[in-house]
Amino acid sequence: MNALCAKRYLQCAFVPLKGLILVRMVPMYEKLYLQITDALVEDGFIVVKEALSQEIVHAMNVLLQNETNFKKAGISGSSDLHLDAQRRRDKTLWLEADFGVQSEFLAFAEGLRLYLNRELYLGLSYYESHFAIYDEGDFYEKHFDPFKGSKNRVVTTVYYLNEAYKEEDGGALMVYDAEGNFIEKVLPHANTLVVFLSEKFPHEVLTARKKRYSIAGWFRVDK
Repeated sequence: MNALCAKRYLQCAFVPLKGLILVRMVPMYEKLYLQITDALVEDGFIVVKEALSQEIVHAMNVLLQNETNFKKAGISGSSDLHLDAQRRRDKTLWLEADFGVQSEFLAFAEGLRLYLNRELYLGLSYYESHFAIYDEGDFYEKHFDPFKGSKNRVVTTVYYLNEAYKEEDGGALMVYDAEGNFIEKVLPHANTLVVFLSEKFPHEVLTARKKRYSIAGWFRVDK
């Protein structure tokens, strides 16, 4: 177990993910899991401020200083992944279990997956997530997360990593209902977690006026 985990968590269990070992801190997040579950049932959407910890935010920001392996994000309807700078301009890197802070975040997500399956019978099979970096001028137009014509992404998560971020810095998440009516504007402040039903809420990222960091993730039902 890494030092950061050992310092902050008293109850840990080890679970495998894609052949690797992760630390799963389910007991520490039980209240948050319940809060998210209730909100998905009632509204399909929730914004949680101060969701996890500033230590996770700090550690993730250290990792994000190295952008070597990030790639320009594409647009995909199914298998036709392609770049389209008129629709999306961020760059991304998939999270991987690392016995460090990425493992801690993935363990939180795994605990939420198990909780949602237990309480809501969603049949979520796995979770995938990537870092997203928006440089000044980057944006992502309004879209639904599930790939067109297939049921795959069921629950979306967005976790923000931006310290000392202001409203005038842009990059807000704009959330709409299925009919396109505006619901909420979410500022990408550090340690804010957004969770919503992927098929119900189109959303967009407004143009960033300074570098913007986040983790986007999806609970999926496909294999």
